[in-house]
Amino acid sequence: MTAYLIRRLWQMIPTLLGVVLLVFFLFKFFGGDPAEILGGMAATEEQINAIREQLGLNQPWWVQLGIFLKQIVTFDWGNSWATNEKVSQLFLSRMPATLTVMVPILLLEVLLAIPLAMGVAYVRGSLTDRVVMITTTIAVSVSLLVYVIVFQYFFAFRLGWFPVQGWSDSFWTNLSTYTPLPVIVVSLVALAPQTRLYRSFFLDELGHDYVRTARAKGLTEKTVLMKHVLRNALIPIMTNVSVLLPGVFVGSFLIEVFFSIPGLGREILLAVNRSDYPVIQAFAIYLAAITMLVNLITDLLYSLVDPRVVLK
Repeated sequence: MTAYLIRRLWQMIPTLLGVVLLVFFLFKFFGGDPAEILGGMAATEEQINAIREQLGLNQPWWVQLGIFLKQIVTFDWGNSWATNEKVSQLFLSRMPATLTVMVPILLLEVLLAIPLAMGVAYVRGSLTDRVVMITTTIAVSVSLLVYVIVFQYFFAFRLGWFPVQGWSDSFWTNLSTYTPLPVIVVSLVALAPQTRLYRSFFLDELGHDYVRTARAKGLTEKTVLMKHVLRNALIPIMTNVSVLLPGVFVGSFLIEVFFSIPGLGREILLAVNRSDYPVIQAFAIYLAAITMLVNLITDLLYSLVDPRVVLK
């Protein structure tokens, strides 16, 4: 296990370096001139040159790359071009709001989808199975924006159960007042595709010979499902969850805008609109690093869920 962990961490270095080079050259040669963007249409040539001097954009590209690598290693991305706030502080201050909303969403969609998918897979072909599959198909076909508008109208505007938008400085107030509505909306939207996907995983396991053997030995259906089918189906489920985890940050973009949540997703959208390159570059590197770490942790968990998995 230790040797595998060290080898995987070592292999992540060139992968992350490739992402760093890709991000740097995309912004350097294809992202436009930051000095002209910051200067605006009315800026003179002298003003644009002064901005280039201030940002270090007049230096050779290899010098700028060295500065970019130093920023990554030291976690010091400088200041935001739009707000002059330190990028590292910006991420730290916006991250709690994003996690307050997206972590419950991720937990709910997984914890609800697994038993629901197992149940409909067990009664495959029945009326219950068909109703659930038709319902999930219809749910997948509807845009997230429609759900947001409908839920905000009925549960916030008409019934007054939740505020339409808002946020506070209190974690518990956010969790009990402002978080439930976006969590319910996104969880229900995500539940449909996850149920369909996990159902296919359980159906695949239910068709294997070991299930018939376990039943022939006299094991109860609960034991067969929970001890054998669920355990074997957890491998593809964990793979799917590992793909969803980085998407927690990407998926927060629209939710934070719709519900006026001052999280990282909304800040990234504002950075894109403002051409705030330091914030965008930092987010791209962090997202790549988080994706690689999540994949590594998932691979390590495989061997805990299924002892037959050998990490080499």
